[in-house]
Amino acid sequence: MTRSAARRAAATATAFLAAAVLTAAQLPQPPQPGIGDRLYPKVGDPRYDVTAYDLTFDYRGAGRPLDAVTRIRARARTALTGFHLDFTRGTVRSVGVDGAPARFRLSGGRLLITPAHRVPRGGPLDVTVRHTSDPGGPADDGGWVRTPDGLALADQAEAARRVFPCDDHPSDKARFTFHVTAPRGYTVVANGLPVGRPHATAGGVTWTYRTAHPMATELAQISIGHSAVLRATGPEGLPVRDVVGAADRTRLAARAALVPGQIAWMERQVGRYPFETYGILSVDTSTGFELETQTLSLFERRVLLAPASFAAPLMVHELSHQWFGDSVTPADWSDLWLNEGHATWYEWRYRAEVEHGPSLEQQARTAYRRDAANRADDGPPARPKRPGSGQLGIFRDNVYDGGGLVLYALHQEIGDRAFRALERAWVTRYRDANATTADLIALASRVSGRDLRGFLDPWLYGDRTPPMPGHPDWHTDPAR
Repeated sequence: MTRSAARRAAATATAFLAAAVLTAAQLPQPPQPGIGDRLYPKVGDPRYDVTAYDLTFDYRGAGRPLDAVTRIRARARTALTGFHLDFTRGTVRSVGVDGAPARFRLSGGRLLITPAHRVPRGGPLDVTVRHTSDPGGPADDGGWVRTPDGLALADQAEAARRVFPCDDHPSDKARFTFHVTAPRGYTVVANGLPVGRPHATAGGVTWTYRTAHPMATELAQISIGHSAVLRATGPEGLPVRDVVGAADRTRLAARAALVPGQIAWMERQVGRYPFETYGILSVDTSTGFELETQTLSLFERRVLLAPASFAAPLMVHELSHQWFGDSVTPADWSDLWLNEGHATWYEWRYRAEVEHGPSLEQQARTAYRRDAANRADDGPPARPKRPGSGQLGIFRDNVYDGGGLVLYALHQEIGDRAFRALERAWVTRYRDANATTADLIALASRVSGRDLRGFLDPWLYGDRTPPMPGHPDWHTDPAR
């Protein structure tokens, strides 16, 4: 480095430090809108559109915050003198916007940023945040999941902000690149495919992964641990990699062996798998849920060790989310039933057809009996009640079984041929994009050749369970 370059670097460092230590009184107070989500109104910022995240994490062992750098490439939707990112559970050391130091402060789970210069409408917005990422929060609060030998991620619904600064709403999908450094002896796997080979650095070994398709922040995944990666080939040469504890390589091999066949089964239902790779990730901890993180679904180890009749349908549930929820992503959290209803539908079908469990009709009838109580407790499938405290506040039976019942009723109403055509048209038309309940109603009407709003609205928005087509003898249990 020349002397002039050194002087410029020193000046830049001084400017960043000055920006960081400004008091709140010196900072302009930019507007603080959320994206406008009915269930999570404070999340997101509609003033920009993120196109790419480049995330760097340095893991140095259990119980220690990770040093991190988040680089965001975005485009301003309106002229910007200030904006915010969703972020909590970390210390921000500096913020740069378009190569210049920016003023910032953390407030109410938001990183408020004031760039040095006004960003014009439609202009590029490049943000660099140097920060820590703290896995030390409550285990049921989302974000980092601590395991006996490392970490994984569980970011639903709006918990990615506990890991890195972001626009933490599913409507703002972007491509991701991950650079993760861990001590020697650890294995790191993340969404997408590896970029080059892991390489030694002063801090250990650095692994890089990149997604080939846009992704919602809630679907980000990083696994750090003493892991084995089991590799296989899926349909059309799809690379499959399953990540399990090194000691479980043999014990979980049978579960991993199911994955290529399950992908083939799903492709027969709705068409070609939408991403560049897939696999399951076993975590040796109790989360209380499994999670469809894009291209690498997270499972509790105890679930994978359960009998196949129990584990395999749940594996298909998360696999089907790769089409319904990951590739086609809801535009609003009120549309969550589009994810969970479809995953429940294919879980039911797989359990009946492949695992030879209760029939599709039996599973739907059981759900129908409970539907009145679910609507009373949590709202109808497409208008769920606002979440309470805790990570899984909106992930309730009204969107799982209730959503599955909507699809069962639609299948009964329009017939198998039209229903299968609708499913394929849905994942094709909205691949890599966001979609709404209104979009599904419109497409179902188009495919079936009749206006289905009058039929679907009571199922989706009604306080009472409608009669099930073809089953006049079905009744709901009294609402609690």
